[in-house]
Amino acid sequence: MTKRKWVRRSLHKLAAHLVGAGHAVSAPTVARLLRKHDYSPRINSKEKEAGAQHPERNRQFEYLQQQTKRFRAAGSPIISVDTKKKELIGDFRQAGQSWVQEPIEVNVHDFPSVAVGRAVPYGIYDVARNEGAVFVGRSADTPEFAVSAIARWWEQIGAEAYPEARELLIVADSGGSNGCRSGVWKQQLQRQLCDRLGLTVTVSHYPRGCSKWNPIEHRLFSQISLNWAGQPLRSFKLMLGYIRGTQTATGLQVRAQMLEGVFATGRRVAKSVLKQLHLEAHEVCPQWNYTIRPRAQPATGG
Repeated sequence: MTKRKWVRRSLHKLAAHLVGAGHAVSAPTVARLLRKHDYSPRINSKEKEAGAQHPERNRQFEYLQQQTKRFRAAGSPIISVDTKKKELIGDFRQAGQSWVQEPIEVNVHDFPSVAVGRAVPYGIYDVARNEGAVFVGRSADTPEFAVSAIARWWEQIGAEAYPEARELLIVADSGGSNGCRSGVWKQQLQRQLCDRLGLTVTVSHYPRGCSKWNPIEHRLFSQISLNWAGQPLRSFKLMLGYIRGTQTATGLQVRAQMLEGVFATGRRVAKSVLKQLHLEAHEVCPQWNYTIRPRAQPATGG
């Protein structure tokens, strides 16, 4: 008998096999004995970090904390950003449970071809004010889409909430549409936030594999997932309603709206354009920390 066969059996099956082996025992007795030896049904625990950690990982976390303290002291906005998991809109199964009299019927298969569309939710979490904003696109998750969402947030929310602020701290993952290696991300920050809105933008990225420490993950995205658990997202309007209805005991408020437009994938930025950016890499972990300032004259093109 292999170990796997025993650990996967239910209490009743374990008791039945023990009785067959000559041991007079019931399922409750098996449960009591297992608990006595600290056994219980458990899922895998994600604790091990695969591969070698980046040598500057801890230094980056310390520097990111310093950046946060500096912006807080100055009363300047700090936003945590990321793209939430893309969702198919239609009669598709949604993970989780909900109180219903009858199970909600959904499609057997998650075929994108029968979906109303695919939602791309880009989230912005205001760390100081405990407020979230989610801009839902129908196109692709690109750097241009990400920066467009941040620009829309500033125009509609940030500028009013921080009327005196002229600088902004963005904390983000090191990959994806707001990745630290993306030239388009930096070029769009220069064009849409710095040159057009006159903001000085500082970006601090979390090291690779550290996205779970990004505040937006556990303060906003996880709460949204709980709010629509077990409920199929049958329309974009319904999805926006679930996002807006997300609240917590700590006072979280969330806004949501569509961000229309077609955002093309595969865009590249020439090295000559990148050299024109008013970008200053920090001395500490320059691959993850940089500041982009407004140009005196807006660039033509790009």
